[in-house]
Amino acid sequence: MTDRKKVLARVISQNKLSEGIYDLWLEFGDDAFDFNAVIPGQFANLYTKDPSKLLPRPISICEVDADKKALRFVYRVVGSGTLFFSTLKENDTLPVLAPLGNGYDYALKNESDKDVHVAIGGGIGIPPMLELCKKISQSGKRPVAVLGYRDNDLFLKNEFEKYADVYISTDDGSVGTHGTVIDALKESGVKADVLYSCGPIPMLKGVKGYALEADIAAYISLEERMACGIGACLGCVCKTTEVDDHSHVNNARVCKDGPVFECRAVEL
Repeated sequence: MTDRKKVLARVISQNKLSEGIYDLWLEFGDDAFDFNAVIPGQFANLYTKDPSKLLPRPISICEVDADKKALRFVYRVVGSGTLFFSTLKENDTLPVLAPLGNGYDYALKNESDKDVHVAIGGGIGIPPMLELCKKISQSGKRPVAVLGYRDNDLFLKNEFEKYADVYISTDDGSVGTHGTVIDALKESGVKADVLYSCGPIPMLKGVKGYALEADIAAYISLEERMACGIGACLGCVCKTTEVDDHSHVNNARVCKDGPVFECRAVEL
C-alpha cells in the first residue's frame, strides 16, 4: 500500500451528475504520494475546514490521473459534510488524507487469460468500480461491469463502457434487468471467475451468496462510520470469521484492514 499523507488539495472541477450526486476532481502536489501505486477500492478522508465538523468524510476514489496528480471522487450528498463539498468551486482547497485502506486484489487474479473478471456496483458503490475496470482493461482483459441503479438515471454508465461490457439492473425496471445486480448477472449468461463489489449490505449479501454457490472468489467493499480512517480508534470494526491479529478477537478494522475483504473473511 502506498504511503498516506494529509495535504491541501485544489479543486480542478466539480459537476453535478444527477440529483444529489457530484463529480469532484482534486489536484495534489508533486510530493503528495505515488499516484501510480493507488489501488482501486482505496478511499480518502476529506475535511471540511469547518471547526464544528472535526471528523473527516471518507469517500471512495473513483478515478486516478497520475499525470495530473489528481483524484476523482463521485459522491452523494447525505449530510452537512458532503453538502459542504458540493459547494466547492474551481481553485478552492481542502485538506485530504489519502490514500487509505486496502483495495481490490485484482492483480493476483490476472494469471489466466481465460479468467472472467466481474465488477458489481450498486448505487453510490458504482464509482469506485470505474478505476478497477480501467486497471483490469489496461492489463489486457475486458472485464464485465454489472451496475445497479434505482431508475433510469444511469450516472457513469457511458464511462464504464470504455473499459467493460456493461449490464444494468434497475429497481423500477426502466432500464436493463428489473431486479438486483445478481438477477442481471444471471440474465447476462456471464460465468464469472472472480467478483469485485461495492454497494449496500443487502447487495453484498447477494454477491457473497452467488460466490459461495459458484465456488469463486468475491471481494467486497464494506462501509462503516469512520473517525480516524487509519485504524487507531477502532470505531469501524466489522465481524470476521477468523481471529484478527491486531485485536485477537473476531473483528477487523474496516478503514485499515479493509474496506475490501474477501467475502468469506467477514460476516454480513
